[in-house]
Amino acid sequence: MTILPGPVLDAHGRQLDQVRLTGLSATGFHGVLDHERAEGQTFVADVTVHVDTRRAAASDDLAHTLNYAELAAEVVEILGGPAVRLVETLAEQIASAALDHTLVAAVDVAVHKPSAPVGVPFGDVVVAIRRDRVKLPSARFDPAAAPATSVATIGAPAAPDAVRPAAAPAPVPPPPAGIPALAPSDDDPATGLVDPVPVPEPDLMDRAPAGPVKAVLALGSNMGDPREILTRAIEDLAGAPGLEVLKVAPLARTAAVGGVEQPDFLNTVLLVRTTLAPRALLRVAHAVEQEHHRTRDVRWGPRTLDVDLITYEGVVGVTDDLELPHPRAHERAFVLAPWAEIEPDAVLPGLGGGPVAALAATAPDREGVRWLRLDWTSGDGGSRP
Repeated sequence: MTILPGPVLDAHGRQLDQVRLTGLSATGFHGVLDHERAEGQTFVADVTVHVDTRRAAASDDLAHTLNYAELAAEVVEILGGPAVRLVETLAEQIASAALDHTLVAAVDVAVHKPSAPVGVPFGDVVVAIRRDRVKLPSARFDPAAAPATSVATIGAPAAPDAVRPAAAPAPVPPPPAGIPALAPSDDDPATGLVDPVPVPEPDLMDRAPAGPVKAVLALGSNMGDPREILTRAIEDLAGAPGLEVLKVAPLARTAAVGGVEQPDFLNTVLLVRTTLAPRALLRVAHAVEQEHHRTRDVRWGPRTLDVDLITYEGVVGVTDDLELPHPRAHERAFVLAPWAEIEPDAVLPGLGGGPVAALAATAPDREGVRWLRLDWTSGDGGSRP
């Protein structure tokens, strides 16, 4: 196994524990050359996650540690999933999946490509990376597209004054003999005022906009009566304070992705206008899901209702619980195709983004979109194969 040097420390400077998964493998169709993408080859991943295992050990409860079986399944799914050109991209995707588990503080990923077309005798090709909550996976965060007030800069120290250097503090005379020195103070002795305690800058995802902004929500259902559930969910969202539904996309019938055998989904997309902060809008989406008895027992499994926040105007960034734009939107035809119908000139920002209509035409799951039904909320409407 390829191990990256150096321990990972917690907030108190203590070395974190490790859970290692070695030799995870799958046949993938990744590569730059045509024959790699046509014939496929074996890819192998080693993953080390850095966690604190003490609470789990004390309670003997899986809920307090990483479920490595789930992570292993996610890694194998990425190795055998939609084709990418670079091993580096696979490594970043695996790191992103590991950091989606909130107990993981950092992750080391090594992706092996033992059958790489190198052209000379060799033993292995390995791309090894370390990612954590500060150095985020590029699959989750696009620094070039992030605004100046992105999550990466929140809480960073202010730049030094380049125009006028701060005056050096006056020397403090030593106390008279026998009197202990006092701890330094930020109080102003001339005025008797105390410097205010600095207030942390709000998280990017908690900042309410100065005025209404546009956002895109994606809805899906494949349990119960999906069309009825989607119709009622749209009504619930339209009735939420601070949220206005501008446009409802055609209804798409799509094959499920993720490898879990289940019925086809009905999907649609909403263009909305909101005065809510991104995280507040996400909470509204989750509340509507719960209203329709959404459960999260199986990753990418069947569900009564799924409401995802895809984009939020002017925000590109990632936190532990929210990433904008949605990290997989660029490869999901069941989101892109309906969205392009109501906003033909829409552009998905961030890593892997671009014109939505073009992304829909090249998305890996585009063949899974069975049909689009127009004007479905007002009647049977028409359909498009």
